[in-house]
Amino acid sequence: MNPPARHPPGLPTLFFTEMWERFSYYGMRAFLVLFMVTPADAGGLGFSDSRAGMIYGLYTSMVYLLSVPGGWLADRILGQQRAVLVGGLLIMSGHVSLALPALPTFYLGLCLVAVGTGLLKPNISSLVGRLYEKEDGRRDAGFTIFYMGINLGAFIAPLVCGTWLAENEGFREWLKGRGFSPGAAWHAAFGAAAVGMMLGLGQFVLGRRRLGDAGLPPPRPPTSPRALAARLAAGGVLAILVVLALSTGAFVPSAEAVGWTFDILLPLLSVISLLCIFAYGTDSSRERRRMIVVSILFGAAAVFWGCFEQAGSTLTLFAARHTDRRLFGHTFGATAYQSFNSLLVVLLAPLFAALWARLAKAGREPSTLAKFGWAMLFVGLGFLVLVPASRMVQRGELAGPQWLAFLYLLHTAGELCLSPVGLSAMTRLAPRRAVGLIMGTWFLATSLGNYMAGRAVALTQSMPMDRFFLLMTAFPVAIGVLLLLLTKPLRALQEAESAS
Repeated sequence: MNPPARHPPGLPTLFFTEMWERFSYYGMRAFLVLFMVTPADAGGLGFSDSRAGMIYGLYTSMVYLLSVPGGWLADRILGQQRAVLVGGLLIMSGHVSLALPALPTFYLGLCLVAVGTGLLKPNISSLVGRLYEKEDGRRDAGFTIFYMGINLGAFIAPLVCGTWLAENEGFREWLKGRGFSPGAAWHAAFGAAAVGMMLGLGQFVLGRRRLGDAGLPPPRPPTSPRALAARLAAGGVLAILVVLALSTGAFVPSAEAVGWTFDILLPLLSVISLLCIFAYGTDSSRERRRMIVVSILFGAAAVFWGCFEQAGSTLTLFAARHTDRRLFGHTFGATAYQSFNSLLVVLLAPLFAALWARLAKAGREPSTLAKFGWAMLFVGLGFLVLVPASRMVQRGELAGPQWLAFLYLLHTAGELCLSPVGLSAMTRLAPRRAVGLIMGTWFLATSLGNYMAGRAVALTQSMPMDRFFLLMTAFPVAIGVLLLLLTKPLRALQEAESAS
């Protein structure tokens, strides 16, 4: 019996770096909406639900939208390794800014985290892909292992930052007893996110040598006019992003005033990005066929994340206001629900990885399109679970904790059918000269989905709760059924994908 093939030595470095980066991101995101809607006399910002949802959507959207220039900067100038390092430093600075109790530093911190994540997020995933050859049979399993690291950090983060710090009445009393405002608990939680990113940076610096040549800056003649122009352009883009982040800290725009712009901007950017890759990133008919697959996956992923990422918006508010959070005589924080999804990913990811490997060995593994179809069905059925729970709430009762738990179980199954599979497919389909740009475009779908997840909060204010959850069920289920029906007609395009 042959021993199982070992993964590249650089995988643990990327695993733990991403684990701590995701700790910082999901730790802060877990309580972000709650912090904004909490009254000012309790340490929050006192925003309305719709305003908080808009800011949540704009912030989480920009986190992924900036992956597009972040991928370009890495492809052309920095290389993936250096982009990860610079991005991590900006993220840590952003969380430090959020830990300061002032409205300008709140907006400044959000902008710095968004810019830093735009550099780090697509490029650390690209580094994982560069550790493997495109035809390496360990590739999907490697991405699934990497995805476990993401979710391990995301599991710990809401418990530490949200439940144990931001929402913990005992911690607030401890602060009060030492002369601090109980509202400082929010900012202590932001500080814990900064510590998480610091640990991630330390892990990356110490283990960077294990990556070898993967993700080093692209070789260009130092005297080349094209190289000089690209460097100036890259420096200009980075400088503009940082200046915008700093200026936003001093000038706070109205979220409502910019919301309508993003309603048009994000779909338009999505179309332009895909068209540019078709026009300038492909040289052959086979590459263009691959891009058709990418475009279909892009659209499905945007809808999926628009539903799934409501974990930090509508579902957090549902948990805080309408759920009985007592368990074994103790009340737990609303943010703890966000750890449930990540715990399930850590537990189920090895099973899904083994399932795909077993089916592939038997020649029966579903295509990427089919996996995406199942993901859409799972995320839609998760919202269906909350329809009877919402009707309990409308009768004046509290929903039991099992309703959201079951929703997150179904959403996790959908996530494992889509997210690691999508990451692997993007690096497999991308032309080598545009890996970072393709990954940035992939995260653009997540950006669009996150924005829709924030917008959904306002939708909950304009219709009955059960009708809202029925709408969230119908749309993804219809798309999932369509993708499954299209699997056979689009077999030729899928064969172009597998042949890559």
